[in-house]
Amino acid sequence: MRNKRLIIALTGAVICGLIGVMLITRYLSSVQAYTKNLGNVVVAKQEIQLGEKITAEHLGLAPIPNGSAPEGAFRKMEQLLGRVAIMPIGVREVITTTRLAPEGMGAGLSAVIPEGYRAMTVKVDDVVGVSGFVMPGSFVDVVAVIVPVGEGDSQGPISKIVLQNIKVLASGPKIDSPENQREPTSVKAVTLQVTPEQAEKLVLAANQGKLQLVMRNYSDQEGTQTKGANKASLLSGDGYVPQPAPPIVVTAKPVQPKPVRRAPMAAPREEKPVTQPVSRNSVEFIEGAKRRDVEIP
Repeated sequence: MRNKRLIIALTGAVICGLIGVMLITRYLSSVQAYTKNLGNVVVAKQEIQLGEKITAEHLGLAPIPNGSAPEGAFRKMEQLLGRVAIMPIGVREVITTTRLAPEGMGAGLSAVIPEGYRAMTVKVDDVVGVSGFVMPGSFVDVVAVIVPVGEGDSQGPISKIVLQNIKVLASGPKIDSPENQREPTSVKAVTLQVTPEQAEKLVLAANQGKLQLVMRNYSDQEGTQTKGANKASLLSGDGYVPQPAPPIVVTAKPVQPKPVRRAPMAAPREEKPVTQPVSRNSVEFIEGAKRRDVEIP
C-alpha cells in the first residue's frame, strides 16, 4: 500500500515537472521570436529645436517591432547627422523624414520655409504686433490703411484686409515658440510666410500706408471678403454683432446626502400622580363567623 502511494506521488511530480519545462520552453521561444522581430530606430535623446542642426548628441536608438516602425524612420544615426529639423522634436520621439529639411540645407530660418513660399519681415510695435502675442506658429490677417489712387482727400484713407491666414515664422530673432505662450514678448519685427504674389502686396502696403496685424484662431481657415472701411462707413455705425458664448465647462456637482426622514416623536405621556391612601384608625370586630372593621373618627 505504501509503495503504491509512493509511485503515485512520484508520477505526479514527474508530470508537473514535464508541464513546467514545456511552459518555460514555450515562453522562452516566444520571447526569442519577439526579440528577433525587433529592430532599432533612431529617436531623439534630447529635445531638438525648430531649425536646429542635428548632431550625434541629439540621437539615440530604441527597439521597436519591425511592423510598427513609422514610415520614413531611420535605422542608423549616421543618416541624420547634419540634417535640420523643420519642427520641434521631443525626447524619445522617432525621427522621420517629414520632420527634416532636405539634405544639404543649412540650419536657421531658410530650413523652415516650405517650397514655393517666401519669408518677409514686417516692422511692428506693441499695437501692430497684437501687444506681443504674435508668436512663431500664429496665424494673422494683414490690414492696410492707404489712400485710394485718384480719390484725393474726398474719400479719405481706407482700411482693408489685404492678406489672410498668414503664418508667422519668427518673432524677432526667434523661430521657435516660447514655452509659456501666455506671456507676451516684446519684439520690433515679425517674419511672415507668404507666396511671391503676397510678398508683392505686402511690400506695396508697407510703403503706401500703415500695416496692422490681426490674430486669428488656429482652426479658423476660412477666408472673408470685406468691402473695406472709410470715413463714410465708419460714421454710419455698425449693427449689433452678438459675441460667441464662452465654452461651457462641465463640473461635477458635489453629491449632497439625502435627508433622513425620522418618525415623529410621540408626545410624552402625562403621568398621573398616584394618590397614597390616607391611613385611618380602625377596630376589627369579630362576630361569630363574620369579620368587619369599624373606623374610629
